[in-house]
Parts: sequence; structure tokens; C-alpha cells
Amino acid sequence: MQLIRDIVQIYDNYGFATEVLAASIRHPVHIVDCALAGADVATIPFKVIQQLVKHPLTDKGLEGFLNDWKKSGRS
Repeated sequence: MQLIRDIVQIYDNYGFATEVLAASIRHPVHIVDCALAGADVATIPFKVIQQLVKHPLTDKGLEGFLNDWKKSGRS
């Protein structure tokens, strides 16, 4: 991620009109890191995109919500 930050900084320093592409993204955290570093575009494998929406806390929260909804009798 440091390389992405350095590239963005150099282009910004000289006003070069370009977009920075981050490649070889292997983990959802890398997507956030690239965005924070200033990358304009990222190549992301579908597997990593799927991981963005699959998180244990999301599953737990959804399960709790559905259980509460069933208990409310409004289904």
C-alpha cells in the first residue's frame, strides 16, 4: 500500500493527469487500504468481492434481526 501512496503523491506533486490502478487485491482490507491511499481503480477478483458482503458479524446481526422479527408476530 505504501507504493500506491507514493505513486499518488508523486502524481499529485506534479499535477499529472492520470489514474492510479491498484492490482493484485487479495483481501477485502486491501480494498479499503487502496481507497485510503488514493487509488482510482482496483482490479479485484470476484472471490474478494464476495468476501466484502460475507462477514461473521453481519451474519450474526441478520440472524438476530430475523429472530426478533419472528418473535414480534408481524411476519
